[in-house]
Amino acid sequence: MNFLRTLVGKLWITIICLVAFVLLSVGLFFLPYIDTNFTNPGAIKKLFVLVSMIGFSLTTFFALFLITKITQPMQRLIQATDSIRKGNYDTRLSLKTSDEIGVLSNTFNHMAEELEKTIRSLNHEKEHLSSVLRSMNDAVITLDGSGYVILTNPPGERILQMWGDLPDEESEAAETVQGSLQKIPRPLQQMFRKVLDQEGDQSMNIHVKKGVWSVHMAPLASDGGIRGAVAVLRDVTEEVKLEKMRRDFVANVSHEIRTPLSMMQGYSEALLDGMATSPEESAELVQVIHDESLRMGRLVRDLLDLARMEAGHTDMTMQSVDIRELAERVYRKFLVRSKENDIALRLELKDGALELQEANEDRLEQVLTNLLDNAFRHTPEGGTISIEAGMAEGGHGSELHLSVRDSGVGIPADDLPFVFDRFYKADKARVRGETGGTGLGLSIVKNIVDSHGGSIYAESEVGKGTAFHMLLPVEKPQLS
Repeated sequence: MNFLRTLVGKLWITIICLVAFVLLSVGLFFLPYIDTNFTNPGAIKKLFVLVSMIGFSLTTFFALFLITKITQPMQRLIQATDSIRKGNYDTRLSLKTSDEIGVLSNTFNHMAEELEKTIRSLNHEKEHLSSVLRSMNDAVITLDGSGYVILTNPPGERILQMWGDLPDEESEAAETVQGSLQKIPRPLQQMFRKVLDQEGDQSMNIHVKKGVWSVHMAPLASDGGIRGAVAVLRDVTEEVKLEKMRRDFVANVSHEIRTPLSMMQGYSEALLDGMATSPEESAELVQVIHDESLRMGRLVRDLLDLARMEAGHTDMTMQSVDIRELAERVYRKFLVRSKENDIALRLELKDGALELQEANEDRLEQVLTNLLDNAFRHTPEGGTISIEAGMAEGGHGSELHLSVRDSGVGIPADDLPFVFDRFYKADKARVRGETGGTGLGLSIVKNIVDSHGGSIYAESEVGKGTAFHMLLPVEKPQLS
C-alpha cells in the first residue's frame, strides 16, 4: 500500500490503466478478425491472457526503471534534507546524472554548501560577540520589547544578581517567563520606558546601594520598529567619590588659607591705621599676625608633603631604626607641653629589642609627633596620653606594634572610617581653645605608614578616648 502512494506507484497504476485501455481498444478494433480466425473460445482466452501478461511485464519494467531513476534519488534527497534539518550541514549528494535529478542534486549541494558557510559565519560572529562581551569590564544587558533580559555578559549577570536582592522600594522581585527570562531591574525601568517612547539613546547616572552607575541605553531596531534595548553600565562610584573629594579639597584649602589671610590682612590694616594705642596692643596685633602666618606655613608645608607622598616623589632613606630611642626622644620633646596643659604623658615600652631594619627615622618621628599633637589637642586637662611599643607576630613575620592612646573626648563610630581623609577634623566643640590643626596630619601619617609597608587603624569610644595603632614590619617586605 505504501508503494501505491509513491509517485512511481501512481505512475505504474496509470501506465497499467493506459496499457489496458489501449489493449481493449485494439481488441475491439480487431474483434471481427478474432471472430473469423479464432472460433475456439479457449484460444481467445489464451490470447487475452498472453496479451495481459505482456502488458503487465511492460508496465512492471517501466515501474522498475522509474524506481531506479526517480524514487531512489528522491529518497536520498529526502534523507540528505532531513540530515541538514538535524544540523549536519556537511551532508552532500553524490548523484552524477545529466537529467533533472542531477541538476537538482547539484543545486542541493550548492545550497548545502552556502548554508554551511552562512551557519559557520554566524557561529563565528556569535563567538566573536560572546568573546567581546566576556572581555568587557562594563556590564551589558540586552532586553526584549517586554522588558525581559535576553542576553548579558558576566558583569551584567553580577549586577542582575546584586540588584535582585534590593528591597521592594528599590527593585521588584525577579520574575521569570517560562522559567528562563528575568525581568528588567527596577532601577532601569524608567530609562527603558523612555527609550521605547522616544526611540532614542538615553544616558544617566543611577544610584543603587551606595553605588553610582553610569548607564547608556540604546534601542534595538528591527523592520522599522523597536524590538528591545541594550544597556551598558559602568560603575563610576570611585570616580564620583574622587570628584567629590577634589571639590571638597579645593573648598577646604580655600577655607583654610582664607581664614589666616583674612586675619593677617585685618590686623595689619589695624596697625597701618594706627588703631593700636599702646606698645602692648601693637605687640598683641603683631603676635596674632605671626601666629596666623605660622599656621598658613604649616598648611602649605603639609599640603606639599602630602602631595609629594601621594605622587611617590618623596625619597626616604631606609636604614635600621631603634624605636626605643626614637620614642624616648619624642617623649622628652612633649614633656614640657604635657606639664603646661596638666596632662599626664606616659611611655610604656616592652622589654627586648625594638628595632626596624628598614625605616626612615625622620618620617617615623613625624608620625609620632602628629599623633601626639592630635592627642594633646583633643585631651582635656587632667587627662592621660601614653606611648606604647612592643613586638608582635603578624601574618608575614615579626611586627612592631606602636600605639598612641589618649583619654580625650573620643571620636564617634560614624566618623572613624574618615579620620585619615584629608581635612578631616573632629567636631569643633571637642577641640580645646588652642589653635586647631590643618586637618592633614592623619593623612600624612597614613601615607608614611603605608610607605613603610605597614598599616594603621584607630579605635575610639566617645567620652573614653582614642587609640591609634600602627603595625610596622620588622624586616623589609619581600616583593612577590
